[in-house]
Amino acid sequence: MESLFLVGSLAVVTWYWWDTMQCKEIAKKAGKQACLNAQVQFLDDTVALKKLWLRRAENGRLQLCRIFFFEFASDGLYRYQGRIVLTGKRVREVDMDAYRISE
Repeated sequence: MESLFLVGSLAVVTWYWWDTMQCKEIAKKAGKQACLNAQVQFLDDTVALKKLWLRRAENGRLQLCRIFFFEFASDGLYRYQGRIVLTGKRVREVDMDAYRISE
């Protein structure tokens, strides 16, 4: 019985890790695309998971929602933050702080 619990726990942890890595890649691509569209520089080539929660989808099933943060620069002097909201593996929102436009 203990080994069954251990195997089940390991399977859940492995699934969560794999799912989070996939979502992190999706968020990173969304952040890079947002920076490309805004003509700013995506910094550090990474996103960071800030928040995780469960929510019901339209079909009634539970989904993991995640908020990722990233940093970008418009002029090379200041760092600004952006935020990406994922529901499941779908990008719901990409927001970027107001930033200085270089002339």
